[in-house]
Amino acid sequence: MSADFTTTITVDASPQAAYDAVNDVSGWWGRITGTTTAVGDEFVYLVPGLHYSGQRVTALEPGRLVEWLVTGGYLAFVSDRQEWVGTTIRFDIAADDAGTHVTFTHAGLDPDVECYDACSNAWSTYVRTSLKAFIETGVGTPNLFKGDEELDAADHVGLRDRIEGAGAAARAAVG
Repeated sequence: MSADFTTTITVDASPQAAYDAVNDVSGWWGRITGTTTAVGDEFVYLVPGLHYSGQRVTALEPGRLVEWLVTGGYLAFVSDRQEWVGTTIRFDIAADDAGTHVTFTHAGLDPDVECYDACSNAWSTYVRTSLKAFIETGVGTPNLFKGDEELDAADHVGLRDRIEGAGAAARAAVG
């Protein structure tokens, strides 16, 4: 049985403000190329030389839910470089008298996978620190890169092709 990584934050903001902040990925996680505003949109997240992953938006319910499918990726620090491929990242948003709760789940990131310790630690930092601050103040602490490491629209096309190729190869190896 899988024990997916989950963490919850409570923020002093409306569910819609939390939803809007989650969808502004570059404001709290780091630079992306692509778009995140409609089901079917795709984006790429990149930490040069360490990690990239492609996500497809699979569910959006304003003020309630954001969900992404990891369509491809690369993790330089584990033996299965495509460990995230096929996993799902989900943000459930709900309010009560205590505030707005954002429950983050990375389904498929469980203690049995090699990157669990490093990846769950990173997600904890991004969600509990950067995303929380971004929702409440409009200022997060995302990864920022400048100079040669900065991405533009043309880079997105190249990364999208690499991610789709890696995902297809991983699916063929399993199938």
